[in-house]
Amino acid sequence: MSEMITADLVDLDLSAETKEAAARALAERMVTKGRVTDLDGFLADVAAREAQMPTGLDGGIGIPHCRSEHVTEPTLAFGRSAAGIDFGAVDGPADLIFLIAAPAGADDAHLTILSSLARQLMNTEFTDALRAVDDAARAAALIRGDATAENTEDSAAASGGTASPDAAAGSTPPKEPAAATAATAATAAAAPAASPAASPEAAPATSQAGAADEPAPAGRPFRIVAVTSCPTGIAHTYMAAESLENAGRDTDGVEIVVETQGSAGFSRLDPAVIAAADGVIFAHDVPVREKDRFAGKPTVDTGVKAAINRPAELIAEVRGKAERGEITAAARPGTPVERAGQPGEGYGTKLRKWLMTGVSYMVPFVAAGGLLIALGFAIGGYQVNEAKSVTEHFDWGQIDSWGALLFQIGAAAFGFLVPVLAGYIAYGMADRPGLVPGFVGGAISVTIGAGFLGGLVAGLIAGGVVLAIQRIEIPPVLRGIMPVVVIPLVSTAVVGFLMFVVIGKPISEAQKGLTDWLNGLSGTNAILLGVLLGLMMCFDLGGPVNKVAYAFATAGIAVQDPSDSAMKIMAAVMAAGMVPPLGMALATTIRKKLFTSAERENGKAAWVLGASFISEGAIPFAAADPLRVIPASMAGGAVTGALTMAFGSTLRAPHGGVWVTFLIGNPFLYLLAIAVGTAVTAGLVIVLKGMRKTQPGTAAEAAPATGTQTKEPVAA
Repeated sequence: MSEMITADLVDLDLSAETKEAAARALAERMVTKGRVTDLDGFLADVAAREAQMPTGLDGGIGIPHCRSEHVTEPTLAFGRSAAGIDFGAVDGPADLIFLIAAPAGADDAHLTILSSLARQLMNTEFTDALRAVDDAARAAALIRGDATAENTEDSAAASGGTASPDAAAGSTPPKEPAAATAATAATAAAAPAASPAASPEAAPATSQAGAADEPAPAGRPFRIVAVTSCPTGIAHTYMAAESLENAGRDTDGVEIVVETQGSAGFSRLDPAVIAAADGVIFAHDVPVREKDRFAGKPTVDTGVKAAINRPAELIAEVRGKAERGEITAAARPGTPVERAGQPGEGYGTKLRKWLMTGVSYMVPFVAAGGLLIALGFAIGGYQVNEAKSVTEHFDWGQIDSWGALLFQIGAAAFGFLVPVLAGYIAYGMADRPGLVPGFVGGAISVTIGAGFLGGLVAGLIAGGVVLAIQRIEIPPVLRGIMPVVVIPLVSTAVVGFLMFVVIGKPISEAQKGLTDWLNGLSGTNAILLGVLLGLMMCFDLGGPVNKVAYAFATAGIAVQDPSDSAMKIMAAVMAAGMVPPLGMALATTIRKKLFTSAERENGKAAWVLGASFISEGAIPFAAADPLRVIPASMAGGAVTGALTMAFGSTLRAPHGGVWVTFLIGNPFLYLLAIAVGTAVTAGLVIVLKGMRKTQPGTAAEAAPATGTQTKEPVAA
């Protein structure tokens, strides 16, 4: 493994005035060393990470960083600015700038070394030494851990910039035993994320945890467990952990153990340590994994930078909550939506996520069942829906029998659509206890003809009933049978009663009225509906609005004999959804100079994604330039939706893009509608981008081109 930082990667007189210029100056040194293959692409990833959350830290530190496919090996570049550069820290500009570049697939040892640097930045002796050093080689040696603040010159001279392991180990700063040398950090790859039970630094906490089952001695320390995590899991995760640990050591009567959920993975805290804890601190910018382990304890839930900047306040806050006996809602086991979301989300946000949970589980059934039904019609003809059951008659040598088989398998899959929708809406609301009443409510909706709308209502009712039952105070003797007997029994009975007797019939009538209205659409009304569906499909490119339009279309064909209007709606929705990625792909081909190199690469993939009806293929472009890309996409989608309706194209398959053209009514006109919409989107986005005063050749303007979608996943 090459040294992560050398003298060539150090600039002690960084003259840049902005964070973008600073990142470019340091990245150019990485390019010269062969550590970065595409300067603009890498800088776009850095800027995309910066857009998620500023990387300035209190104390005059800037730590821009990212994981990028343009990085060949983990690399650090260091710059020192006399004037200071604004990286968004509360206390002002940064004079120490560390650019951290990690490959997209960096291994655990490399990431551990990066995390060791992050921990060192919380050591004032280390940062003071960097401000005083006057030689690039000595600065690099200090950052690597080959020399200490007291003896950087002798260490660098003795080894030509690389100290021996023995020398390095002998000169390790007392606060940073894990970061003495790059080799030491690599050998101890699991150290930053290791279980406290195996870590020397956590000895006091584990000694207490080992006696968790014994009576606590009088005056024992206040025990805190904490979890830190950030979007990339490289820097802030470990800096927050170090800050909390230092504050714990400096606070009388406190012991704190931290679980770092970083890019190198995480080792779960010993359950005994958690059980013995008196309070919990969550310092995170991405959802905490396995959060329910910490249920039932006083909890402080905040962002990762709060743990870096004011750890003592967080410790005082959690101690105060414990003294008052406060058990926060965030500390209780949450539903799937709550576990995947952020603290403080409003009811509207949760409602949308509940509905999207049901839709997301329903979509695979739609795709499998719809394509099988469509293939059944293609092979067996349009009378295949009247064929006998294949259990009664199946001829291996007859093509019609195979068509009937495919059709009947698809119809069986379609039979699950509404129950799955309702069941997983309830699951999103109330976790597993919601599944039984949700599925039963969905099945009743099918039975009484309430269809898709009935499934939505049944799922919400089922989840609400389960949540209401769970809030009732239950005697301890009955708690064991609640999840397996009482909750399923009571909730299913209540949901069944409401669906059969109270609200099922009105919903069924509404569903029938909607179906009749769709069947009666023709001429101008149908074209306007196509425009609306096209706008919805292209508004958020796979987001909630897109999913609503898609669910509306698939519900119409989720029957054995869908109406002609329902198949036209499905055709319009799929055609419009193909336009945004195809339009971006065409635009990057026609006017390459308007796009960054990363966007041009995304444009090549967008051809295939668009042709396959994957609207998300346009997200990287929309993230980089939403005010131009989204309106252009919506314009092209509206044109395509209107033309598809005007041409009378129909579609029985709910997915597949151009690969199911043989299942489309009026296929040539259908493809023409897609081509026209693609041209409109491409032309409009080229015009809008061309109107800008500056071209997007600079990394700063191209910042979020692809990083938000593919380079910065939620903390690995």
